[in-house]
Amino acid sequence: QVQLVESGGGLVQAGGSLRLSCAASGSFFGVNVMGWYRQAPGKQREPVAHITVDESTAYADSLKGRFTISRDNAKNTVHLQMNSLKPEDTAVYYCYANLRRPPGNYWGQGTQVTVSS
Repeated sequence: QVQLVESGGGLVQAGGSLRLSCAASGSFFGVNVMGWYRQAPGKQREPVAHITVDESTAYADSLKGRFTISRDNAKNTVHLQMNSLKPEDTAVYYCYANLRRPPGNYWGQGTQVTVSS
């Protein structure tokens, strides 16, 4: 059984920062891509960023320069550093991991990020 657990969400004022973390645990082998999506109220889930096993990264265009994704392969964790937060960043943030065995994408339960103006 594979489990992803996010942490680090919360309430922050506009302009502030938060660091999200996500740890994968359980019985699995080979973590390929890890990343983050978010879903704002009334909107579809959208990609935020992802990072490959060799630490190549990609970001949503609107988030470049404010968000930084990183990972610790030894701990099967992924982090999302979010700076200069805006009210429109308010959403539930979900992490995911693409695994080799068992194959597929596995998701966390989500963590709420609320940015007040």
